[in-house]
Amino acid sequence: MSRSDLDGLGYRGTTVVLTGGASGMGEAATRILGELGASVHVADIAEPKVEHAGFVHMDLSDASSVEQAAKALEEAGAIDFLFPLAGIPPHTFGPLHCMMVNYAGTRQFTELMLPRVRDGGTIGLIASTAGRNWRDHLTDHLEAIRLDTPAAIQAHYQANPDKLRDGYSSSKELLIVWAQQVAISLAQERRIRINGIAPCPVDTPFMESTGQNTGIDFHNDYPYPLLGRMASAEEQAWSLLLLSSPLNASVTGATLFTDQGIAGGWLTGSLEPPSYQPRK
Repeated sequence: MSRSDLDGLGYRGTTVVLTGGASGMGEAATRILGELGASVHVADIAEPKVEHAGFVHMDLSDASSVEQAAKALEEAGAIDFLFPLAGIPPHTFGPLHCMMVNYAGTRQFTELMLPRVRDGGTIGLIASTAGRNWRDHLTDHLEAIRLDTPAAIQAHYQANPDKLRDGYSSSKELLIVWAQQVAISLAQERRIRINGIAPCPVDTPFMESTGQNTGIDFHNDYPYPLLGRMASAEEQAWSLLLLSSPLNASVTGATLFTDQGIAGGWLTGSLEPPSYQPRK
């Protein structure tokens, strides 16, 4: 990369395909990428309100919809950056639906788009602080990763609801484990990098919906040691784009915890986990 590329962090003149661009961190990433000079094509349930180069409708919970969207995105041409960012909380349609969107659909879409990602390209994901305990369930996750179709994944968790748990933490743990596993073959065969960020609660409609539906007061009881508040969608999007920039040429299979130090604090005992109290 030349010095002239540094103002765009390596995104200027590139083609990006992104999911989740209609709201939250995905919307922020779409806008920032456009400002950095990228051409951004979005696949999502709803069309983004921010400027974008193209849009196709896609429901990640529906394997046929994912296939149709991937086919429609052929018009975008070769892809430099793939950002499958869409995700939902477990309360929306239940744990299994959450798993099918956050992991199964995201993985299916990524694998369908991979042949179109240029050699040396980059994939960026959004996991979560909720995925911090992936090591505790590694055997279960490695078993699930061997299932390579949404139908097989759905059947697996229908038969093993104890492994599904709340659907959200397990899906985010799976994204972390899957990225680590496939990073090696992608690097060796095509020099493609795959990384992700793991935010704590972010000030987006996702979190507003979570608070309304679960009866948990995240705003008052969650620790924010660095900022003293939730991070914004823009702050998290910048972390993802900085991690995914070609300037980070040696980084792959990594999960950057963009959570103000919370996960590390919990794991080392320097921070007390919040004691959630249901709303009256």
